[in-house]
Amino acid sequence: MTNFNEHSLEMSIMELFQDEGYIYLNGEQIHRERSEVLLVGDLRKYLLSRYAADGLTSSEADSIILRLKSISGTIYEANKAVCKMICDGFIFNREDHTKKDLYIELIDFDEPAKNVFKIVNQFEIEGINNQLRIPDGIVFINGIPVVVLEFKSAVKENTTIMDAYTQLTVRYRRDIPELFKYNAFIVISDGANNKYGSFFSPYDFFYAWRKIEADDKELDGINSLVTMVSGLFRKERILAVIKDFVYFPDSSDKDLKIVCRYPQYFAAVKLFDNIKTHLRPAGDGKGGTYFGATGCGKSYTMLFLTRMLMRSTIFHSPTILIITDRTDLDDQLSKQFISSKKYIGDETVVSIDSREKLRQELQGRTSGGVYMTTIQKFTEDLKLLTDRANVICISDEAHRSQINLNQKVKVTTEGVERTYGFAKYLHDSLPNATYVGFTGTPVDGTIEVFGPVVDAYTMTEAVKDGITVNLVYDGRAARVTLDQEKVREIEDYYDRCAVEGANEHQIEESQKAVAHIDAIIGDPDRLHAVAEDFINHYETRVSEGATVAGKAMFVCSNRKIAYAFYQIIVGMRSEWAEKKVCPDGVELTEKEKKELKPIEKIKLIMTRNKDDEPELYEMLGTKDDRKEFDRQFKNVKSNFKIAIVVDMWLTGFDVPALDTIYIDKPIQQHTLIQTISRVNRVYTGKDKGLIVDYIGIKKNMNLALKKYTNFESDEFEGVEQSVKIVKDQLDVLAQMFHNFNSTDYFNGAPKEQLACLNRAVEYVQLTEDLETRFMAAVKRMKQAFNLCSSSNAISDEEKDYLHFYCAVRSILFKLTKGDAPDISQMNARVRELLEGAIQSDGIEELFETGKHISVDIFSDEYLNKINAIKLPNTKIKVLQRLLSQAIDEYKKVNRIMGMEFSDRLRRVVDEYNNRRRDEAFANEVLDDVAEQLAKLLEELKKEKDSFKGLGINYEEKAFYDILKAVAKKHEFEYPEDKMIELSKRIKTVVDDKAKYTDWSTRDDIKANLQVDLILLLDEFGYPPVTIDDVYKEVLEQAENFKKYAN
Repeated sequence: MTNFNEHSLEMSIMELFQDEGYIYLNGEQIHRERSEVLLVGDLRKYLLSRYAADGLTSSEADSIILRLKSISGTIYEANKAVCKMICDGFIFNREDHTKKDLYIELIDFDEPAKNVFKIVNQFEIEGINNQLRIPDGIVFINGIPVVVLEFKSAVKENTTIMDAYTQLTVRYRRDIPELFKYNAFIVISDGANNKYGSFFSPYDFFYAWRKIEADDKELDGINSLVTMVSGLFRKERILAVIKDFVYFPDSSDKDLKIVCRYPQYFAAVKLFDNIKTHLRPAGDGKGGTYFGATGCGKSYTMLFLTRMLMRSTIFHSPTILIITDRTDLDDQLSKQFISSKKYIGDETVVSIDSREKLRQELQGRTSGGVYMTTIQKFTEDLKLLTDRANVICISDEAHRSQINLNQKVKVTTEGVERTYGFAKYLHDSLPNATYVGFTGTPVDGTIEVFGPVVDAYTMTEAVKDGITVNLVYDGRAARVTLDQEKVREIEDYYDRCAVEGANEHQIEESQKAVAHIDAIIGDPDRLHAVAEDFINHYETRVSEGATVAGKAMFVCSNRKIAYAFYQIIVGMRSEWAEKKVCPDGVELTEKEKKELKPIEKIKLIMTRNKDDEPELYEMLGTKDDRKEFDRQFKNVKSNFKIAIVVDMWLTGFDVPALDTIYIDKPIQQHTLIQTISRVNRVYTGKDKGLIVDYIGIKKNMNLALKKYTNFESDEFEGVEQSVKIVKDQLDVLAQMFHNFNSTDYFNGAPKEQLACLNRAVEYVQLTEDLETRFMAAVKRMKQAFNLCSSSNAISDEEKDYLHFYCAVRSILFKLTKGDAPDISQMNARVRELLEGAIQSDGIEELFETGKHISVDIFSDEYLNKINAIKLPNTKIKVLQRLLSQAIDEYKKVNRIMGMEFSDRLRRVVDEYNNRRRDEAFANEVLDDVAEQLAKLLEELKKEKDSFKGLGINYEEKAFYDILKAVAKKHEFEYPEDKMIELSKRIKTVVDDKAKYTDWSTRDDIKANLQVDLILLLDEFGYPPVTIDDVYKEVLEQAENFKKYAN
């Protein structure tokens, strides 16, 4: 099999684009100035053809292009302005003032075939300080570089698509920012993992496009490459995404730019088409239901849909009404919409706080406007709001508050009282509107109001796509409920809730049942037991580094219980009630110092009640205080870590770093899904979300999962599974370490512990197979342990062994890959030991220098430090890593010598990897390998500086090495001084030709270079028989310079 590398991947992707009808070009075939990132010829040609009927002149086309090119500002501001010009078009004043202004569209969104689609690789760009950079692939539409692609080889284990992300967002952003002014989104790929995202988004927000058509099955791996190109880059699809699915807010303190994920695209398009079909007066007004898992970005899907509706000619500028079930109108959704007026394309985007105001607004207009209101305001009366048909009403979970759809009859002592459900209010208020429902938990009646489910995106799919993390269940009810009889009473209560025909409204009317359950839950002895268990569980997770930021939410049954629980906790941990800006030892930036305020570690989050006792009333604060609490809880560095809640923050409240929710409240099924989804958001370092249950919600939770999420398994993974994985992996590791004596680590003084750790690192490297198995086993064990660190099922001895293996893995990781990603998540005591172990061997210091290769690694002092490492495997790893970095750097300068060193390194490493387990033999090999590597490093050092002694520079030295190599190959003598002079002259000739960007693909220039070389070699009397060899090597070396010249 031929070697599948970045180049092969690049070419296979180019072919996929050609299958979609793109024109493929190699950048070297395009004649242009290197600093120009637009294909100006394509853009000019498109403009002159599109606006030919309007008589657009050549100079007018040039001034349109100039207008585009002259947009400036920060890279974010410029990108925002360019995207607006591309998506929304702009007015152009004619040179001839008698002609009317032209509306210019740089891309023809209505007729894809009228645009020019190109995919270009090896497109060399000269950026800031004459830096040359060559992105792997660029998609041009009408000469505008809308997408940049970067590839890494899937075959090499040590390169990942994260490297591709860093290359684009750090190196290219710094060196060729002009390219990203025109960018819609970027793509990173290694063939097996293919993701796209906004240039300004963190890596965690890059996703695969896993479907071609909406109803296809999602695909992974190599298949996801095909689905991305066919599903996202098909001509009409990419135009649709660029036009309506790239979102910038009107203003943002962060560089926020959102590109839709595939479920959001399909949902918005399907709803749009369905609304078109069902629009009144011709249709029935049921625009459809969208069922999307909590946490999968429904609010952005609403925004995308709103823009499409507003900008479509079919709907003639509709009025859009958004109804939510939140009581607090200044929530995330309202804020998002209000700051998106330009994106939506309507200046009237308003939060409405009374039905009367809504009536006035609607009566005064015949089209346009986006209004947000809550279900509570909407259901104040049944009077007509407007009978217009161009009204589209989007409900975000609003129907939940009004589940019983037709009519609720309540028999009281006064007689019969009637209240109406959601459908009736909607229908009487807006009789000719079309309705759309967004829900994460479809309640049975939803479909009657909005029509069938048009598109669904489930929890399972969201976890697979990496949009949310999986949840793990930890049931601790048995530990804290003192009387098992009472546990059964809680279960009975639940069963009554689920009785056929009953719904939560009827249940809640049975106040007695609720009061009885609250008495059990609020029993002081029980609350004490819960508080003790909670503190123990929480503190263990924090000390074990099993939580990313120590953020936890505790859900209590009612206000009274929540306050009692808070008082018990503070009684046990008074320091949690002290106000601090941030926890001890946390470093803050200047900006963070301004943003963070002194606050307690634990807070009670509820609205005030006029009957509250003074201390509680004071503590709960005003509405503005609550907004501040909200802000602080979302900040990972704030001192505010634990929120005790009853109803607030259970829905629509996003804290990505929150990874643990403790539940001590009977919660109904659909609210339960919303509640546990608080911990499913993605955050760096967060593997799963943990649900800790003190009340016994498991049965109810599994029913809810089946009902609302078509979750594939019957129930969530439980903590028991995590415990089992930890124990299994500990067994596997114990077998691996069967021949290793670790007594010193567990019983020795600190120095002996360090020495033992380093010996263990050495032991694991006995064979490559052992090392690979060890690394995988520890990683799996630690991920599982993060979820069950508080479990009694894992003994202290087992924990000690676990930390020992984790420390060994982290040191080894540092040796082979650089910074270990999981060090921050380690037990603090072991972390200190670990740092000691790395420092005691001087390895830490070596790597700090080695990270940024510089002359330092060749200094005697540095080499002595390496030689001082006693453990042979460790020493070999250090040398191998440094050498391969150094040789890669050198290859960029001197191809022929770099390749020779590469070969030598490979041979030595192969010898090392093939070592036998036989100890005596292995040690001999190790000493030999370490010696060979040290020698290679020494020689590379000499080689790097060898040009100095010859009186030439290092570029000329590369040509000198070619002349020398050819002379050696063909066995002829040639005077040294003439060879030095000739290498200087070759460099001059090459420089003269390489000033054109496309020189290496232009046969005329290459022929010229060949002639010049022939004449030059002839003039110097260098043996003519080998002319082709010299020419080929000189050309390859020249292209090598061009590729890496900084």
